[in-house]
Amino acid sequence: MTDDKLLIGVFGGIFLGAGIGHAIRNGTVLDGSEILGLYLNERIGISIGNIILAFNTILFVITALTLSVEVALYSIMTFILTGKVIDFIFRGFEDYVGLMFISQESSKIQKSLLEQVGTGITVYTHAKGYGSTGYQRDTEVLQVIINRIDTKKTYRAIESMDPDAFIVEFDVNQVKGGVTRQYL
Repeated sequence: MTDDKLLIGVFGGIFLGAGIGHAIRNGTVLDGSEILGLYLNERIGISIGNIILAFNTILFVITALTLSVEVALYSIMTFILTGKVIDFIFRGFEDYVGLMFISQESSKIQKSLLEQVGTGITVYTHAKGYGSTGYQRDTEVLQVIINRIDTKKTYRAIESMDPDAFIVEFDVNQVKGGVTRQYL
């Protein structure tokens, strides 16, 4: 479409970031730098875009030494934009999900979610019945509304307390009031 290296670098970074960002949001990765980015983001909170940028900058320094400084600089510029677009797509939209779950360890899970995820919890009492005998007993249903970014952390917290917990995840279109974590 064009031979202008600046336009190629800018729009290449935007499109590459959009593609990688959407891939990560939907649970896939394209290469090892995204895996490293997801791991470090989850463990220590560094943005995925910055990790990918740092990883690729090391590669581009080697490129500068072996091929061309100009090619390396355009590549770094492209990945600066890529990293920013990845972060915007991955965490820029305040996208919430709801989780409802039933567990025999509901009190332990409540405490764990408050400490690890920092989310509020709604507790419902319901009658649980199943089977042909219609056996019933009262139990609790827990519900949380969380940012999509905290979904894996929440699942891990629940499953560490009760691997057999019954969990239902649903999309939340809008959240108003209450306390929710916001990333922007």
